[in-house]
Amino acid sequence: MSKAVAPENPVPSHEVEDIEPVKGQAVAGKTQIAIARISDDEPLVTRKELWSYYLYYNGDNGVGPNGYSMTLFQALATAAGFDPVKGLGSSCTADDASGQCVLPWGGGTKAVSSIVLVANGVSFAVMTTIFTTIGSAADYGTFGRWLLLVVTCICWGAQFASMSLTEPSRWGAAMALYMIGFITYGATLVFYAALFPRLARNTPHARYLREKYENGEVSAEEYEIEESMEKNRISNISTMHSNIGYIATLCLNLSLLLPLNSNPKVNNYVLVFTNGYWVLTGIWWFIFQQPRPGPPLPKGESYLTIGWKQIWLALKQYKKLPFTFIYLFSFFLLADGLNTTGTLISICQNDKFQFSFLKNTYLGLSQAITSTISTLGFWYIQRYWKISTKKMFIVTNVVTIMIPLWGMIGIWTDKLGFHNVWEFWAYNIVFGLFQAPYYAFSQTMMAELTPPGYDNMFFGLFGLSNRASSMIGPNVIQAIIDNTGDNWKGFPFLFALCVCASVTIWFAVDITKGRRDAVRWAEENRYSAEFGNAVDERDSLDSKSKGHD
Repeated sequence: MSKAVAPENPVPSHEVEDIEPVKGQAVAGKTQIAIARISDDEPLVTRKELWSYYLYYNGDNGVGPNGYSMTLFQALATAAGFDPVKGLGSSCTADDASGQCVLPWGGGTKAVSSIVLVANGVSFAVMTTIFTTIGSAADYGTFGRWLLLVVTCICWGAQFASMSLTEPSRWGAAMALYMIGFITYGATLVFYAALFPRLARNTPHARYLREKYENGEVSAEEYEIEESMEKNRISNISTMHSNIGYIATLCLNLSLLLPLNSNPKVNNYVLVFTNGYWVLTGIWWFIFQQPRPGPPLPKGESYLTIGWKQIWLALKQYKKLPFTFIYLFSFFLLADGLNTTGTLISICQNDKFQFSFLKNTYLGLSQAITSTISTLGFWYIQRYWKISTKKMFIVTNVVTIMIPLWGMIGIWTDKLGFHNVWEFWAYNIVFGLFQAPYYAFSQTMMAELTPPGYDNMFFGLFGLSNRASSMIGPNVIQAIIDNTGDNWKGFPFLFALCVCASVTIWFAVDITKGRRDAVRWAEENRYSAEFGNAVDERDSLDSKSKGHD
């Protein structure tokens, strides 16, 4: 297959018009739409490789590090705490308990709910450091390949070590292991997602589409639509596999939870069993993954500093990638609101169901089944009617931002607003129906707006927006809970955060223009991967010669 040749001097985005190129050439009077080049050096995606990619996500479904670990940590902390109304030595789980629970903390006391939120906030701060420091470095050489393996193994180790958490006095160790597992789990999601754009560009169907475009058989507009559909296909199928793994893991866990329900160590057994499932399904990716290395690390650069330099380079040129950065900033706030909302509801749910792994498993199954159905349903609807990624994202978004609004009702009444058992069932079903597609479409939108060849750098920033964004929410909410003693008082702040971010994405992000801007930016700066920050000098010269940016 012939290699697509990019123009020597790419045209700024504001000079571009939509055209129908013939064999890669511009039509008279119009400028060719910038299309990302594909390197023939990158191997075609094999069936084994694609299935191993799906299976990794099948096991990396979050049941352990994002669910059971937090429940175990909160349960041990609650068992070790005391009721502040009745005083030191009282039990938080007694029949006449006030409903509040605190632990000694920094010379005073702190609510268990606040401690859980602090653990989340610190975890997200550590993720931020990881994604900004070494996220971009994964675009060079084979560093990204080994980075995912290392963080995966650390997460596996933390989950297996949870077998030691059997006494309330070990709540501190439970907090540490939860944070290690949660941090590395978040990292696996980001570095796994960063592989997705490169895989999607090299599937047999993507290569076939590219060949038709280069031969002049389809227009640039048609190619963009079909390529976007291929990205959505990979993203939705991988998300579906994550949900299938979620179902499979929870069903398998019932084989332990039901017969061993009275065993005091059953929760520990379940965590180890859950992690074993991920090891069994995840190991194949590291066996069948084909090498697609990036350019060599520039001379004189370090893997610990190149990430910050690349991010600084991108930030300085944000005017050339306006829609990419608007999306990243807005999604930062949106993910902060939604992630913190999920954490707050989980805290309320754990209290309501008395930290029962069995009941949480049933609730998780309702979410997993609806997630699988909705992912397939949304993908079918999008494919059949050729609906854009952004419109699909908006549909999922409208419903999910209503979740913190519902929680707000619980401030004024105990009859609604996550005070009843049925509401947690309803929440898990609604979450499954709309949040699973939300994650798939948000990831595809990022892939659309990412400059080709800079996947890890921009997905690292996306990870900062998604997984590591929750530095604001948990800290604000835990302060509110400490001051009021009421978990529900945090929902108004989260609702406002979600609404502001959503409206910005809906009305200020143009995916089509953003995609073309990203391709041009990549072509203009591609040689910086070999010569470091030499792009700064070139950009300066270009600005002077053109008289504008």
